[in-house]
Amino acid sequence: MPLNLGDTFPNFSVDTTEGRISFHDFLGDSWGVFFSHPSDYTPVCTTELAEVAKLIPEFEKRNVKVIALSCDPVEAHRGWIEDIKCFACYKDKWPYPIISDPSRELAVQLGMIDPDERDKAGMPLTCRAVFFIGPDKKLKLSLLYPSTTGRNFHEILRVIDSIQLTATKKVATPANWQPGGKCMILPTVSQEDAAKLFPKGYDLVSVPSGKQYIRLTPQPE
Repeated sequence: MPLNLGDTFPNFSVDTTEGRISFHDFLGDSWGVFFSHPSDYTPVCTTELAEVAKLIPEFEKRNVKVIALSCDPVEAHRGWIEDIKCFACYKDKWPYPIISDPSRELAVQLGMIDPDERDKAGMPLTCRAVFFIGPDKKLKLSLLYPSTTGRNFHEILRVIDSIQLTATKKVATPANWQPGGKCMILPTVSQEDAAKLFPKGYDLVSVPSGKQYIRLTPQPE
């Protein structure tokens, strides 16, 4: 069964570069980013994991824990980490765990298999999946990229900012929104309630239909 937004993200026990973990225990009360990559010792994956290592302070500011997955064994991960650190000029202790999934059991369960990509033994590899999980262990976001396209982790941080903001405020974020930019008041909020909820005011955009549904307000605190 594919995971849908709002579903409880599966709990599982897996071997990682930091030992065996239970996923829900690993998250605790934090948000979580779970991302997969096709294979160790590959060029695009190296750039991605290096970028995430450098962005760990940004994830921590947002109370987000990061964990990666590859089908390769833990010992391969540990050797590859040294290459990633060299590429990234990263001198500190490696900052997040990498899951080993050689049987592809977890990759199949989470719908991360790329049928067009296989290893030397003919086994399917994982695509570049991203899952964002809330403190309630519910799935908030899922993205699937092909193996040939590296992910933009600054965009993932932007999406996290939007999801965390809109989880507690009655707003949505428009196209190309950046943190600090204007937000849109939800259509379910009445004009009367909008005046109370958004003391900084809002701009009502006139449209040919005459419907008053586009209301822009400064980002709520």
